[in-house]
Amino acid sequence: MEISAKTRLLAVIGDPVAHSLSPAMHNAAYHTLGIDAVYVALRIPAESLAAFLAVQAPLDGAGNVTVPHKEAVERSVTRKTDLCARVGACNTFWTEGGVLIGDNTDVHGVSAALDRIGSTHHGERWLLVGTGGSARATAVVAADRGVTLYVRSRDSARANAFARWASGIGAKATVADGPVEIDVAINATPLGLAGHDPMPVDLNHMPGVRRALDLVYAPGETRWVRMLRERGIAAADGREMLVQQGAAAFERFFPGVTAPVEVMRAAVVRALVR
Repeated sequence: MEISAKTRLLAVIGDPVAHSLSPAMHNAAYHTLGIDAVYVALRIPAESLAAFLAVQAPLDGAGNVTVPHKEAVERSVTRKTDLCARVGACNTFWTEGGVLIGDNTDVHGVSAALDRIGSTHHGERWLLVGTGGSARATAVVAADRGVTLYVRSRDSARANAFARWASGIGAKATVADGPVEIDVAINATPLGLAGHDPMPVDLNHMPGVRRALDLVYAPGETRWVRMLRERGIAAADGREMLVQQGAAAFERFFPGVTAPVEVMRAAVVRALVR
């Protein structure tokens, strides 16, 4: 890859962000299509976020957002899509006419990943672990699909606040304080990024579960996904969500250009094999 003064710079921001495979995925797409651009990962602490965002519009900036900044960026962009406002979290931003615009492609990513594991039935019961930006995207999918959503968090106040918010956008949401009979379990916490992390939820706390989606991805899949598979449960990690939200974001960054989804998926798979 040859970088010049004309090369467009895009980035994924977060803290932590070193684990992100977005650079591998997007750079593979640019290389395949001959796009003069480079995509990097930038660790942006919370105290530096406002300064980072302030220079994006003048620099024609664009990129993605990961934990823990999605909600803060949604509040900071000049203009946002209706979906971004509905989710209350922004994972994709770009510049148009000197204005910083925010969108949420996580909703598409979560929806596609759930479809891939066969979670396509109206009226299912989902257990959602977590209350952050990815959890918000999942709640929007739940509302649109008419499922019953049980919310679980280590912080009961956050769980209750999230359930109230999710109910306000049309989800049938309630807090799960203990074991609950469900069809699908979704981990929307960062638990699993490190191999020594505890399980996001014990299998005994979700009787009846048939499918599970871990929005975390890791080489060889996460420990939670492997454990669930050993119990005969259809489970997947977050790589398909990453690919699908990334492809949708790509088409925001380069209007009129179709994202090379298979190339992006192959780049993620290669990066996760070791």
